[in-house]
Amino acid sequence: MPDLPPDHDDQSDDPSDDPRDESGRPSDDALGDALSPEIAEVLARLTGGEVDPDLAKALKDMGIDQVDPAMLQMMVGQMQSMFASTDTDAFNLTLATDTARKTVSEAGDAVVGEAAQRQLDQAVQVAELWLDEVTAFEAPGISTHAWSRAEWVEATMATWGTLVEPVAEGVGRAVGDAMRTQLQQLGESGLPEGLLPAGMDPAAMLGQMEPMLAKMSGAMFGLQVGQAVGALATETVSGTEVGLPLVADRSVALLPANVEAFAEGLGVDLDQVRIYLAVREAARVRLFSEVPWIGPQLVAAVRDYARDISIDTDRIESALQSVDASDATALQSALQDQLFRPDPSPAQRAALARLETYLALVEGWVDVVADRATREHLPQSAALGEAVRRRRATGGPAEKAFAGLVGLELRPRRLRDAANLWAALEAKHGPDGRDAGWGHPDVAPTGADLDDPLGYVERFGTSESADLDAALDQLLREGETPGDDETGADGR
Repeated sequence: MPDLPPDHDDQSDDPSDDPRDESGRPSDDALGDALSPEIAEVLARLTGGEVDPDLAKALKDMGIDQVDPAMLQMMVGQMQSMFASTDTDAFNLTLATDTARKTVSEAGDAVVGEAAQRQLDQAVQVAELWLDEVTAFEAPGISTHAWSRAEWVEATMATWGTLVEPVAEGVGRAVGDAMRTQLQQLGESGLPEGLLPAGMDPAAMLGQMEPMLAKMSGAMFGLQVGQAVGALATETVSGTEVGLPLVADRSVALLPANVEAFAEGLGVDLDQVRIYLAVREAARVRLFSEVPWIGPQLVAAVRDYARDISIDTDRIESALQSVDASDATALQSALQDQLFRPDPSPAQRAALARLETYLALVEGWVDVVADRATREHLPQSAALGEAVRRRRATGGPAEKAFAGLVGLELRPRRLRDAANLWAALEAKHGPDGRDAGWGHPDVAPTGADLDDPLGYVERFGTSESADLDAALDQLLREGETPGDDETGADGR
């Protein structure tokens, strides 16, 4: 036990007054003497159920027991929500989802009715027929969805969690390190007398608060993810407009409210807008389904970039000094746009190059295929294509989402380069030759090919490419076992 204050009762040595129970944990009576039952309960939950009586007394000395009862009840509710158990240790995915839903609710989010679903079903049926004429990639045959913004959040949040988890882990480590640094500096400089109970040093206090700090960091990042995804949900027009395989069931999904918002001011009939966007989304879904390697490559590139991200610990320490460290919302606001150092590492630059190339190839291919599928059917096809390009060039949903979550900004010029490459490949080798460029990651266009699309087109289908295809076929045949006659050339 630490030294007792001078005014302590001399009979406190009586075993019956020991503030710990037989298991060594603090008794309810001991915590009740220091803190109100409500605060003691919250603190016990935040620290894993073990609250040191000395820490409880220190918090009481700081005035925590003087909190207004009504404010306390609100604080308890917020803390229980923020620090609830989650699906991932890196950040609070449940809180992120709830925050995103609240964000779209505040922006306005109506339930999608049966009429909107029927309109989308009809648009997708038309889109699939037109796509059958311009690409050999087949539709996966999954149902269509007319989603509200909240439904898009629910359907995509698990994938967002996978993408940003490496960043959340880095932020958690940085926040913990910053707190440790501050407490070490306090210990070295000497704390004001009476701030902590006698015998308790800052390191011991940090040990008591470790569980709370971990959950605080998870809550902070969960809030940031929720706000970013919620803001994205108010703008994105379809399930995978960001160019990533966010929708797990390979369905064609549009958000009717956002489609209508996109159509405003274009001077184009809403039915044409709906069909054109359905064509783009259906094409993207076909690509992710028929080219099984591209989705995992995109996700891996994002995670590789995020895993090596550099957290600006100096700015985090500065933010921690300026706000109440027990307020996760204040921490999140203080750290907004201050987490990442501007200079990428070599590993990040490599991951960024891959990500930009793959995203550009996906969206460039969609641009070309959507144009081929609609130009003979939609009078305003060219105007709609230009509207999509303007939306992308001015910082569309993908750029905003990546910049907010992993400090990553995409370069729209790569998308135009990719569209030029696919169009040139189609002009020389036809639609089947264009789509054959996705046959294997080793033969797919690279970043260097985007700089020289005509050179790639000239090399495509040459003896060098044919030799590579033959070698791949030979490897597959050698790996076959009896009964594997139905295995395709792509190994599926």
